[in-house]
Amino acid sequence: MTDPKSPAAGKIEAVAIDGATPAERLAGPARWVVVGGTLLSLVLVINQLFNAQLFGLVLIEGRYLYILGGLFLALTFLIFQMRGGKGGQPSILDWLLFALSLATTGYLSQTAQTNLSQGWEYAAPETAQYVSVVFFFLILEATRRAGGLILFLIVVLFAFYPTFAGHVPDPFSGFQSTFMQTVPYHIYSAESSFGIPMKAFGGVVIGFILFGAVLQRTGGGQFFNDLALGMVGGYRGGAAKVSIFASGFMGSMSGSVISNVLTTGAVSIPAMRKTGFSAKTAAATEACASTGGVLMPPIMGATAFIMASFLSRPYVEIALAAAIPSILYYWSLFAQIDAYSARRGLRGLPKPDLPVLRAVMKEGWPYIFVFALLLYMMIGLRQETSAPFYATALLLAVNQFRARYRLNMERLGNMIVGVGMGLAELTAILLGVGLIVGSFSATGLAGTLVNELVFMAGDNTLVLLLMGALTAFIFGMGMTVTACYIFLAVVLAPALETGGLNTLAVHLFILYWGMVSYITPPVALGAFAASTMAGSNPIATGFEAMRLGGVIYIAPFLFVLNPALIGQAPAWEIVVALSCALIGVAMISSAFQGYISLVGPLTGSAGIPLRIVLFFGGLLIAKPKTDLIDLSYGASFLMGAALCAIPMLIAWRAKAAEPTPA
Repeated sequence: MTDPKSPAAGKIEAVAIDGATPAERLAGPARWVVVGGTLLSLVLVINQLFNAQLFGLVLIEGRYLYILGGLFLALTFLIFQMRGGKGGQPSILDWLLFALSLATTGYLSQTAQTNLSQGWEYAAPETAQYVSVVFFFLILEATRRAGGLILFLIVVLFAFYPTFAGHVPDPFSGFQSTFMQTVPYHIYSAESSFGIPMKAFGGVVIGFILFGAVLQRTGGGQFFNDLALGMVGGYRGGAAKVSIFASGFMGSMSGSVISNVLTTGAVSIPAMRKTGFSAKTAAATEACASTGGVLMPPIMGATAFIMASFLSRPYVEIALAAAIPSILYYWSLFAQIDAYSARRGLRGLPKPDLPVLRAVMKEGWPYIFVFALLLYMMIGLRQETSAPFYATALLLAVNQFRARYRLNMERLGNMIVGVGMGLAELTAILLGVGLIVGSFSATGLAGTLVNELVFMAGDNTLVLLLMGALTAFIFGMGMTVTACYIFLAVVLAPALETGGLNTLAVHLFILYWGMVSYITPPVALGAFAASTMAGSNPIATGFEAMRLGGVIYIAPFLFVLNPALIGQAPAWEIVVALSCALIGVAMISSAFQGYISLVGPLTGSAGIPLRIVLFFGGLLIAKPKTDLIDLSYGASFLMGAALCAIPMLIAWRAKAAEPTPA
């Protein structure tokens, strides 16, 4: 699927040729250490978040984060091989790095109180400086292994930036420090590696990652796939519509595009091929559906929780704001699949191949109950930190009464190792990206770049948004979504907010544009992973994914210019904005496919011009209410409807002229 030495390696979970998962390939002493380290870390998290005071243990936040981050940093060297890939047997060097990580973590945690009271980020004693240097280089090596070469090079450049910031020409110059001033700041400051990203990880993220992993290991993926099959599998294009629903559910749980493709694509892609979809369209559909899952509430990915920490808002607000954009994205994908199927006369899956919905619900009701508990605790009780732990405990308890997915010792071990691998990977990336944030803080560069971006845009909000979208896309190609978001939240978000845009909309805008690289060539990791499973051309699949997921490029501009589309407006305005957006997105989707569902095709010599007219008509209907364009909802809607009426009338007449099947 991908060369483990490639920049993409950090984004794609390695899968063995023989079908074994990384968790299953990790054996011997390393496996037991990962199991023990993961369980110890989870006990530490539960003790801290629930204030359990196990064995009288009470930790200040700094000491807690040092222990938690250091434990998973150490496990990274046993999980990730020196030359790339997960699993396998660690080398002697890996064990030495593991031991060195534990030793430096012990020193950092033991001296955390002294560090806090004496301000070691600016005046660390000599021993503390040397320890910080060792820990600093351990973070860089862990970032290289877990995040890939491109992320590693970016982190190295910015981590050392304070040491030469004074020699860089404006506007990128900043306050310069020596190497032995820079490194202690990175390790002992609350603004760098152990800043906001790690605080979010140790507070909220870890519980939801645990819940998602347990849900998948206890049959949650199969349940959601069967549920989608039972709901829409029998309709035209049913196999692809199943992919949309199943991948949306799974992606929301896992927060990983690639693992989502590998999990649900194994079922959905063959089903789509069987019912008449081309290989590239089947792969592109799965890639788009999996990408959207990370943007869909209630869980989304780890990035959403970090966003909540950045904005100092409850996670529930982030999830509710992301609901309407994700509805627009999946509505567009659904509309395109329906148009594609109608144009080619594709049918749904045969009834004998479909699960009975009643039987699916009877078998899977525990998942519905667990989700209800999770949502009630998050939204009703506002206990988003503890909610995933209670939901996970309930899921494990209920699961043991179900013979099909009951956890034996082997399954339980694989689940714990899998959780540990995911948490270690995320920790290594967050610690590395934290160095970037710390460098901006140490040099004061963030404020300078904000002013320069605003100056370059000339106070033109649209130009600033376009520059922001391009920047997010470029960085999204070389970083994981979480890393890309953290970097741009520091550099780009303040510039966009200076332009008068809604703060929450700006951060979601960055998240969306950081995601588009998963379906956009030349990187298109989600599309390439799906193309491998479908046997299609990767580049052709990437361009097909761009068409199917086309609204992902448009929706961020709609909601960032009109906060009503993220729920930041009176109820009546939200209803009006959403209704217009749904109609407009349906027209845009029809233009992408050249077929208007329930109306007819746009073919012949006039097909392309009619599709262009339909596209711009849809844009006018979906157009946000914004001061940048002096056009009211009503006037814009009427103009768009008039434009759309032309291709719709011609398509209807073309459909009526088609010969009736005998």
